[in-house]
Amino acid sequence: MADPTKAASPKKLLIVAHAPSPNTLRLRDALAAGARELQIEGLEVQALGPFQTHPENVVAADAIILLTPENLGYMSGALKDFFDRIYYPCLERTQGLPYALCVRAGSDGGGTRRAVETIATGLRWRKMQEPLICRGEWRDGFLADCREMAMRAAAGLDAGIF
Repeated sequence: MADPTKAASPKKLLIVAHAPSPNTLRLRDALAAGARELQIEGLEVQALGPFQTHPENVVAADAIILLTPENLGYMSGALKDFFDRIYYPCLERTQGLPYALCVRAGSDGGGTRRAVETIATGLRWRKMQEPLICRGEWRDGFLADCREMAMRAAAGLDAGIF
């Protein structure tokens, strides 16, 4: 039986966001704000850029949200570099990791979605929700969509759904 006097270790939600433009930076900030909005006790939210994220960060996470712009119909080179560096060190250690994807797409975002989903499938990660693809011209509504995505992820993590 668990000792009720011991605090449970905090759950960790990692946001890996390539935010090279002011608008993608706003999306990253909206994701982080959404994850913190419910003020869930015992939930740590960490937002890092792909180059600052290491296998240890991923292994320590209980769930991950990925944000990338669509570049030439594919994920950003920075997010691809992230996957290149963490793939083998995390392959056997993060199976079943819940993840969500947000794409800032100038066109349809389909190629980016497929590329990330292929890698996540190889890692044996579990999709928490359908990808959020912020398509076309910039709309401030993208920020609310990101907040909602992250709130759902945080609430699901807190409830033990993920």
